[in-house]
Amino acid sequence: MTTDLQLPDAVSNLTPFQALMIPVALIGAVFLSLGAQFQSRGVQRVEARLGRQSKGLSVRHVVGLVSSGYWVLGTLMLGIAVVLQLVSITFAPLIVVQPLGAVALVITTWFSSRSSGVPLGRRAKRAVWTCIVGVGIFVGIAAFVGHESAITRQQLVTVLVILAVVLVLVLVSFRVVAKHRSALYYIVGAGVLYGFVATLAKVVLNRFVNHTFDWLTVLAIVGVVVAASLGGYFVQNAYSSGSADLVIAGLTVIDPIVAVGIGVVVLGEAAGAPAFAVAGFVVAAAIAITGVFLLAKHHPQTRS
Repeated sequence: MTTDLQLPDAVSNLTPFQALMIPVALIGAVFLSLGAQFQSRGVQRVEARLGRQSKGLSVRHVVGLVSSGYWVLGTLMLGIAVVLQLVSITFAPLIVVQPLGAVALVITTWFSSRSSGVPLGRRAKRAVWTCIVGVGIFVGIAAFVGHESAITRQQLVTVLVILAVVLVLVLVSFRVVAKHRSALYYIVGAGVLYGFVATLAKVVLNRFVNHTFDWLTVLAIVGVVVAASLGGYFVQNAYSSGSADLVIAGLTVIDPIVAVGIGVVVLGEAAGAPAFAVAGFVVAAAIAITGVFLLAKHHPQTRS
């Protein structure tokens, strides 16, 4: 985020190297999908061996995950997915690669249905497509009204303060909601946290590239580590309470909406956007989030 580059031009005039980031992001989506499947299977096997917890995964369960071959393999795949995502958002406009994560939802839904032998009903399939359409509209609007600019210190401070507030709210709500074993709660929480991870990771990478590393960048790195760690714990609990494709739905819908929302509201990436575009953002976000709620309600593998 270092130049005043209009994103529609960036999308239509990609250099060959930037265009190469599109298949990189797609491959990352495949690894994200497969990693979610293997991690979900690992969590379920550990719970079958150690028993299910009433208030989230215990320390014993978390340690047990490390000894699960499925979980370790899934973690490695997710690690590769993260690296590929970071590479793609570093060298290509975020607006180009951000919507490609929705591919993981389609792959995961198909893979989960085939491997479990539990077919998706019509309502669940409709929910999946509702998620994808909502995200597509949201990012599509951003492509025409968004622009990249240098991030000021005040903007970075604002993002960090908001993250601190979110972390407090998540930790407080966890004590109240965790006993209900709500997959939707864990999915929304993880999606919000990973939205901050994506935003701060983009900021940190740009500061490294542009040699503007300072103590605020260090705080941003700490924020990435804390949010990613807590988000990862939420994801494991979501696997325990719901299906892998439901988890991916939350991450590929809520994560980009939060990330782009921060870019629009805090970083001014849609400054000067017409009123109809702002309304479009709200409607598209509502459609996508509704899809997540519908999938949580109608997915045949969702456990209460």
